[in-house]
Amino acid sequence: MCANRAIYFHCAKEGHKIDAIEKCAKASFCVMDKGFKKEGDWAYTVTSVVVFGRIKKVLEPDKTMEKVKRLGYKYYPSKDAVEEEWEHAKSRVLCLELDIEHMTGKCVHEA
Repeated sequence: MCANRAIYFHCAKEGHKIDAIEKCAKASFCVMDKGFKKEGDWAYTVTSVVVFGRIKKVLEPDKTMEKVKRLGYKYYPSKDAVEEEWEHAKSRVLCLELDIEHMTGKCVHEA
């Protein structure tokens, strides 16, 4: 496992995702860019990264609050808006931690 490397997600405290995690903690997460075309080329070149690891619930309330608010600060217009949303939703929010064990990526020309 990569030391201190994790991806955090937030979700509801119950549902299909939580049921699946409780049965098997193995998980992967993939991101890819929108791609680009080289001058004069018709096909896109796309870059992607896939991480593999184990996902678990974050059970510490302070850590959940810190991770969720940190995400909110990135997307909400103000700190006050984040605080207001946190107060409204905190009883329903669960934070998940994907501990990265392996990471791979590639750059592919889709020709």
